[in-house]
Amino acid sequence: MEQKIRRDRCMGDNLRRLRKDSGYSQEKLCAELQRRGCDIGRTTYEKYERGELNIRASVIIELRKIYHCDYDEFFWGLDE
Repeated sequence: MEQKIRRDRCMGDNLRRLRKDSGYSQEKLCAELQRRGCDIGRTTYEKYERGELNIRASVIIELRKIYHCDYDEFFWGLDE
C-alpha cells in the first residue's frame, strides 16, 4: 500500500535568501558546514532549498552561527 507523505511548510526560500545575502554559493556553504561537523553535500542542501527534504535542527543551529541571525529568519513568512 502506497502512503503519501504530507508536505510541510517550506523554508527553502528563506534558506536561499540567507545564503545569497551572506555571499555563499551552495558549494562554499556546504564546505563551511562540513568544517563545522555537519555532513552535508551540495545536492542535499539543494533539496533543502527546493523543499524536497526537511532540514535537520543541527544544520539550522550551525547556519544561524554562520549567518549571525536569529532563528526567526529561517521561519519568516511561514505563519501566513
